[in-house]
Amino acid sequence: MKFWRTWRVRIFLFLAVLGPGFITANVDNDSGGILTYSQAGAQFGYTLLWTIIPITLALIVVQEMCARMGVVTGKGLSDLIREEFGLRMTFFMMIVLVVVNYGNVVAEFSGIAGSMQLFNIPKYASVPACALVVWLLVVKGDYKSVEKVFLVASVFYIAYIVTGVVSRPDWHMALKETVLLPPRKVWSDKTYIYMVIGVIGTTIAPWMQFYLQSSVVEKGITIKQYRASRLDVIVGCFFTDVVAWFIIVACAATLYVHGMRDIAVPSDAAGAMKPLAGEYAFILFAAGLFNASLFAASILPLSTAYTVCEGLGFESGVDKGFKDAPFFYWFYTLLIVLGAGVVLIPNFPLVRVVILSQVLNGVLLPVIMIFMLKLINKTELMGKHTNSHWFNAVAWATAGIVIVLSLVMMWNQVTGG
Repeated sequence: MKFWRTWRVRIFLFLAVLGPGFITANVDNDSGGILTYSQAGAQFGYTLLWTIIPITLALIVVQEMCARMGVVTGKGLSDLIREEFGLRMTFFMMIVLVVVNYGNVVAEFSGIAGSMQLFNIPKYASVPACALVVWLLVVKGDYKSVEKVFLVASVFYIAYIVTGVVSRPDWHMALKETVLLPPRKVWSDKTYIYMVIGVIGTTIAPWMQFYLQSSVVEKGITIKQYRASRLDVIVGCFFTDVVAWFIIVACAATLYVHGMRDIAVPSDAAGAMKPLAGEYAFILFAAGLFNASLFAASILPLSTAYTVCEGLGFESGVDKGFKDAPFFYWFYTLLIVLGAGVVLIPNFPLVRVVILSQVLNGVLLPVIMIFMLKLINKTELMGKHTNSHWFNAVAWATAGIVIVLSLVMMWNQVTGG
């Protein structure tokens, strides 16, 4: 009886803090992430599945540090950076972050438009309608109701798992390629190396760290609840990367097998699946893309509003009203209006905007990683909750890899290599 009672308490505690980690990790599979994973499967079949294991470990390490800082300090990441490193550095960081996130918001509304066009709904109807839904959700809701909607949206990523199964992949080959490194000959292919960088690099984005820490703070998670909060982060990281694995598998089993290697936008993958894997796979993939894009179109502007308000000292939070946090809500509104509006402009160079955001992402991410590691190792800030020697070794190694990958990706984007 005591055993079951203890586990019941642990389960209730986990459910009480479930949200920030699970939601943040899942938004990482946005339209840009889906495009990257789809390209990986279409161009190289199962041979990039080995990247999922290091991706998961890196994501857990980085997200755990953010959650721990939020729980211990009760402050958001940009708030801590401003206090510890000064307003000038924070202001520069925020300018780059706003531009990066704006490019991502545009990409999400582009994903909404593309997924709905697959069902013969024009973007001039789908994009404004979805922008209004996203705006109303945050402006009219409170933290608990908004979080519940986001959690439900996270569950819908199961559509990609089902798509992978419906696609009838070679399970033995997929599992083998997941645990073994590819043969040496593939490393002479520059395109393969670039895709490896893309798959790993798309996992950890600057906005994720700011959103996770801010939502942990707004949820009011305490030190006593930290173990359950850490489990929330770990479960979220595992689930999102299982989804990524199935996206690669689905595209490898359909597009790669049939020699369809060119994917320009995420909706291309869904459209190409229809004659290859049937109506169900097409509907699931397209519906998953719509859910992922709408989900991210809600979170990215919200994350940006949190970051800017914390960095400049303005009131922020979904639980506050428009009168209490006017800058927070107006800035959130502006990002949605501009992000959705650009997608409606005929012949607008969407791809260039998205590429620019990825280049700036490469510039900003190394800076954020270094800030995080310096902050979490400050005893006066974190007390006894600083990184252990072992965790520091793993965290700095992860940061080093992420920094190198980000710089290589940025260089390739700039030079077109």
